[in-house]
Parts: sequence; structure tokens; C-alpha cells
Amino acid sequence: MELLKLSEVKTISSIGGGPIGGGWTAFFLSKGFNVVSYLHDKNEEDVFMKIVNTAWKSLEKLGLAENASLKNLHITSELEKALNGVHFVQESAPENLELKQDLYSKMGRLLPNNIIISSSTSGFMMSEIQTRCSTPERTVIGHPFNPPYILPLVEVVGGKKTSKSAVQWAFDFFKFSGKEPLILKKEVPGFVATRLQEALWREALHMVDNGEATPLDIDKALINGPAPRMVVQGQCMAFHVACGEGGMATNLDQFGPALKWPWTRLQAPELTTELRDKMVNGCNEMAGDTNFEILASKRDEAIVSVLNALKKKS
Repeated sequence: MELLKLSEVKTISSIGGGPIGGGWTAFFLSKGFNVVSYLHDKNEEDVFMKIVNTAWKSLEKLGLAENASLKNLHITSELEKALNGVHFVQESAPENLELKQDLYSKMGRLLPNNIIISSSTSGFMMSEIQTRCSTPERTVIGHPFNPPYILPLVEVVGGKKTSKSAVQWAFDFFKFSGKEPLILKKEVPGFVATRLQEALWREALHMVDNGEATPLDIDKALINGPAPRMVVQGQCMAFHVACGEGGMATNLDQFGPALKWPWTRLQAPELTTELRDKMVNGCNEMAGDTNFEILASKRDEAIVSVLNALKKKS
């Protein structure tokens, strides 16, 4: 399988009209690519463009490629047109395994064999998705972190039938496009970042369920505690530096035994109606009357400021 040179990638197909598909569309447009976006239903276009236009405001602040333009976007509800003449596919269809398997079966037939197909899935492994694709060797996971138009991380991993060259090409392409890709050592449910996020989420649910903290308490603790530090140091390096010259060895040797009890509390709590209502009511109180678009815009503006600050520092 002779893959394209990165410089030959000019047009990208983005499959899916939700926040991830729309986010990817805006990101690729900002890097100067032509993008053909496939929407299952023409009636999705208005909502889809709201996602793209919202993302564009943040992307302008991060800096656009010289030839970046929203005019380079073409929207279609015909899959064959969405795939015609493209050089890379980013699939962000709904998290329904049968739907994805059917989609990959079609894309396997419609696309030239050397075009890489990348999935944004957060719930499935590529070995499951590629089962009905006639060319599974070129299918990979390219899992972004939301919002995909701002956050740099993309987790890359193949399935059982994926070629190593396809995984490496996807990594190189995401890097070429301005992302910070990570190749996983093996397929694992939840990948890396989502599993770490789920550990925080699981403990948050425990504390709300036990009346130990409210959603507001938890978010305050994270925003004013570990979150700013994690911007510059991940969990491992933060604990390494925290223990002075002894580093991680001191951390584990001195504090490990005392931390054993919390480590055993990893099973998710039962999502009862009471717990569900506590979480929903707590988050609604924090949001107040502010609608989603304003909340997302404020989030994006803050993240952009952090990313631009990190750029200046490096």
C-alpha cells in the first residue's frame, strides 16, 4: 500500500455533523485544507454551521494558515460525493457500532486503497469497526479530545487488521496538521486521556453520592488546584517534582502505603435517580441562565488564552 505524501493532502472528508465532526471540519479548514463535510440529513446544516462558526472565532485567535477560509468548505448529504477525490477521511459518525461498520463497508468500496480512514470514536475499538471493511489495513482510530478544534491531543491506534504503516502515516499527518498525536501501545477501551478523565469523573460521582462534595465544590477544587499545574506538568511529572530531589521514588516509597486505601475505591458508584438528580441540579445551578453557546464560547476563549500563553513560554 503506497500512501500519499503529506504534502499531497489537499482535501479532507469529514464525516458527521455533530460537535466532533463540526469541530474537526473547522480545524482542518483553519489549516488551509479543503473540506467536504458529510451530513446524514440536509436539515442538520444550520446547527452544523453554528458549530463551525463558533469554532472559527477561537481558531482565528490561535492563528489561521495563510490560505485558510470557510469558503473552502463544501457540504453534502451524499456519501459518494463526500469521498470523491479526497486525500484523508476523518469519521465522526454517531457512536453506533452497526452504523459505523456499515459506513466502513461503504467507504472501503468507494475510496482508493491508499486513502487513510480515521475514526473519532471514543467508545469502540478499531478491531470492532473494521470487521466489514474490505480494506481494513488503512483504518485507524484518531481520537481527539473535545473540543477538537482547540485541544491538540489525538490518540492514534490501529485494529487487528490495520497496517503499521497506516498508523504511522496517521500520526505523521496529525503532527503535520498541527496536532499533538500519541500512538497507543495497544488497543484499549477508553484510550489514555479518556481513561484518566473517567477516573476523576468516577471519584466525583462518589463524593456527590456520599454527600461529601457538590458539583460546584469539585469543579472549584480542580480549577484552583491540580488543573493549572496539569497545563504544564502531567500527573506523573507533577508528583515527581513535588517530592524534591528524591522524585517519584520518594513519592511512592513514602506516600504509596498511605494512598493504598483510595486506590481500592475505583469501582463506579451505582447511578441511582438520586445521584443523577444531584449531578444535574448541581450543574444547572452553576450554569444558571447562560445557554450552551455562551458557555462553550467562554470555555474556548479561556483555553485559547492558555494555549497561546504556552506558545510564548516555549
